[in-house]
Amino acid sequence: MVESFGIILAGGNGTRLFPLTKVVNKHLLPVFDKPMIYYPLSTLMLAGIRDVLIIVRPQDLSLYQSLFPKPEYLGINLRFLVQKEPNGIPDAYLIGKKLIKNRPVTLVLGDNIFLGQGLGRTLTNSIISKGAKIFGFPVNNPQDYGVLKLDQNSNKVIRVVEKPKEFIGNLAVPGLYFTDATVSEIAYDLKKSLRGELEITDLLNVYAEKNQLEVELFQRGIGWMDAGSVNSLFEAAELVQVLQKRQGLQFSSPEEIAWRNKWISDEQLILNSQNYGATEYGNYLRSLLD
Repeated sequence: MVESFGIILAGGNGTRLFPLTKVVNKHLLPVFDKPMIYYPLSTLMLAGIRDVLIIVRPQDLSLYQSLFPKPEYLGINLRFLVQKEPNGIPDAYLIGKKLIKNRPVTLVLGDNIFLGQGLGRTLTNSIISKGAKIFGFPVNNPQDYGVLKLDQNSNKVIRVVEKPKEFIGNLAVPGLYFTDATVSEIAYDLKKSLRGELEITDLLNVYAEKNQLEVELFQRGIGWMDAGSVNSLFEAAELVQVLQKRQGLQFSSPEEIAWRNKWISDEQLILNSQNYGATEYGNYLRSLLD
């Protein structure tokens, strides 16, 4: 497997969630029984990625450092850098440029939640050493997302269109992007849009113009939610609650993923569980050894 560098973009002001996010960063809000940030971190860990950068706002840095005081207890190398202003998704590649080095990059947005059977295998197989890869997910409201415009004959990507006013298809692009190591150079050459930000659609279209943008549809059983609005945050919490209750399993538990990946020992798992006391989450981690 190609070694990849992981980035979670957890900056931004979360204005769609006001007043919830007036004083709390949205990626620290609960999605049922876990902070939202646990979900994108788990996504990267499921892909086998152990070197992760979380990009946060300056005022939130100490909170994230308190949430993950000893990331080595998860068997990963976790670092934090700040994004002073919300300059768009491609800005993450500029902030993390020195850490990326010559490695492929997997970028996930902090409010995007991925769940489902076979997710880890799908993610691991998507790490790419040349070009870029994204996923397509059918939605009923494509006008709210970046949408794939495909060639009807070859199914190749012609363009990614941000919030199209006219219907061009219903395949939205989730906030999960696999790119090669040249992505920082591409991001550097981008021009800001009319709203004053670097646009991820512009970056993806650079790859598309080179015929280097690969698209895969999520298989049935894999779900994606953007938890960046009040309704979607509530729906995501409901979904996690229902699935965990029915199956008796935790979804997006970094400790469990680290243990199953053999990044941490049984003893470390028990030590980690003690951070959660006698809660259902702590008891669940201890039960894994039964």
